[in-house]
Amino acid sequence: MPKPSNSTTRLAVLRIVTTIIFVILLGKLAQLQFVRGQNYQERATFNRVRIVRPAGERGVIYDRDGRMLARNKASFNVIMVPADLPDDPDYAKSQQKRHVVYEDVHELVETALSAYEDAQPVAEAEPTATPKPSPYVAGISQPPEPTLLSVEEMDELVLQREAGSAFQPIIVAANLPREVAMRIDEERYRLPGVGVTLTAERDYPSGSTTADLIGYMGPIPEEANQSYIDEGYAGDAWVGWTGLESSFEDVLRGIPGRRVIEVDVNGRERALLGEELPPEPGKNLILSIDLELQESMRKALEAGINPKTSASAVAIALDPRTGFVLGMVSFPTFDNNIFADGITEEEYDAILNARGDPLLNHAVSGIYPPGSTFKLVPASAGLEENVIAPDTLLNAPGIIYLPNRNFPDDPRLAQPFVCWIYKQGGYHGDLNVTQALAESCDIFFYKLGGGWYATEFEGLGQPALTEYSEMFGFGEVTGIDLPAEHQGLIPDAKWKRITKGERWVTGDTYNMSIGQGDVLATPLQVTQMTAAVANDGYLYRPQLVAGITDSASHLVESKQPELIRQLDISPRNLAITREGMWMAVNWEHGTAKIAALPDVQVAGKTGTAEFYDPELGRDGRGNLPTHAWFTAFAPYEDPEIVVTVFVYNGGEGSVVAAPIVRNILRTYFDIKARDAEAGSHSLLDQLQGNTETVPLEGTTEP
Repeated sequence: MPKPSNSTTRLAVLRIVTTIIFVILLGKLAQLQFVRGQNYQERATFNRVRIVRPAGERGVIYDRDGRMLARNKASFNVIMVPADLPDDPDYAKSQQKRHVVYEDVHELVETALSAYEDAQPVAEAEPTATPKPSPYVAGISQPPEPTLLSVEEMDELVLQREAGSAFQPIIVAANLPREVAMRIDEERYRLPGVGVTLTAERDYPSGSTTADLIGYMGPIPEEANQSYIDEGYAGDAWVGWTGLESSFEDVLRGIPGRRVIEVDVNGRERALLGEELPPEPGKNLILSIDLELQESMRKALEAGINPKTSASAVAIALDPRTGFVLGMVSFPTFDNNIFADGITEEEYDAILNARGDPLLNHAVSGIYPPGSTFKLVPASAGLEENVIAPDTLLNAPGIIYLPNRNFPDDPRLAQPFVCWIYKQGGYHGDLNVTQALAESCDIFFYKLGGGWYATEFEGLGQPALTEYSEMFGFGEVTGIDLPAEHQGLIPDAKWKRITKGERWVTGDTYNMSIGQGDVLATPLQVTQMTAAVANDGYLYRPQLVAGITDSASHLVESKQPELIRQLDISPRNLAITREGMWMAVNWEHGTAKIAALPDVQVAGKTGTAEFYDPELGRDGRGNLPTHAWFTAFAPYEDPEIVVTVFVYNGGEGSVVAAPIVRNILRTYFDIKARDAEAGSHSLLDQLQGNTETVPLEGTTEP
């Protein structure tokens, strides 16, 4: 048998080797296509296809006349997407290519900014007086300056993103002028992974004048991150933290859209895949406040108090016919634009540690003894319970002594209760309830609330006094559409037993009857009480938001007055209480004559509330410091506005708070007369009669 030639053997081996290689390649192809194919397909799609979630524009907040209080301001940023930066299997080459991009971007932005600044006209400086900073405003915002990362910072942030979020962009330059941003955008063709974005930042044109009402925004709190994401928020979204920005977050927020796009190797959009879901803008709020009145209230409050002695103060204006808030000022305050710009830790600490707590809205969250303003409660209750009649006279010497219940025959142990006039060497004598309100007689209300043993006059007693106090809204939140409202405190026998381990005594009722002792109230609760007296007993929920419109200015909701309850007090008895308030301003012996206006009938009630502060102590005569209060309504015959002013450590309410209220009322009626003469109607008035379209300013500042 012939032996195979070498060539035949080699050919056979070659065929076998070729077959083996083919089988291996075929197997590898099968593995790539069938085993790993889906994975590679997903990776290719992931690199080529992006899901973009354009943010929905946040709603705007307006005052009753359509003036913007919160809006969106355009901001241009240069961003860099790490996943789209130059890449190379050789790490050194990859880093070298990326550093070229970093350096080019840095140089381009720096050069464009310099050219922009050189092109700006130089305005001739005119000698102007530098405005004196307010002692009641902390954290003054300055326009944000453009920022630019260094090459080293870009490299560090890119490396951090590549650890798990390579498609999340980093902001390389922020707060750029439009001209600079457009210059960078023109050079994007040679800058892989680099883009220019237009974002909307919150802007507050009225600043510190309305900061306590509008509030501010911030990043999603870490502890609530998942709950916000579950509601469709992006992880880096900003949400309302305080004020109306917080309480109406679900109304103001915009709903993100959805775009599926195809990108090239540099991350630039090439095509839109599928149907685009456009973002949904948030709704707008129309408030009941008048910015012009709000500003005048701020000025009147600041001009009427002494910053050296008063750490805080409040002014509130309310419509007693509806419960809508016309103005609300809390001192000290802050410029909420400082939060919109991205507050630094040092700036936040400065505000947080400022005197008087600027971040606290003292109108709804501060609680203080209401003093003699509270006398409206026992006066109305005493009449309704027939404890007194309109002509009942109670004798009011300058001082009375309440016997010790355990040793009633020992005058040395009797507790003295004095009237404010006693410290001036006087007394009031026999008074009826309207005179007692007008002269703010403490002795009258001691007896009315707690009785008087010497004449067997029983008085209201603690249970009835507590019941009527709560009827007027004390001891519970008013329900205003602002967060962090405090309910205050109306004490009773059970509360004292549990809290202090002591039983209730007549002296506690005496103190409670004049708004002292353990009684604590917010300035808004005092305002709500006065409104209920002024409007014949209707207790309305205070509201700031009067209407809601969509992005096309169509009215979505017109808020209506919300009645909490009608007081179980007859209009006749409330009219007698109102008469006492009128006498306080217009009678020759009234404590608030300084609040009178020549052309408008004003009725009011002064309050001077003692309080204890370890830092202030007592004065040289042993007297405690006092808060100044005054609450009033006008016109007397047809009330349309209630104003309350509170000044911490302000002294006498008749001296400090009453003139401030007078100035606020003067401005209110002047504005009303001017608008009536011009025939103009507020946007709020238009809203209440129009359910179609309301003309509003644009929502974003260009």
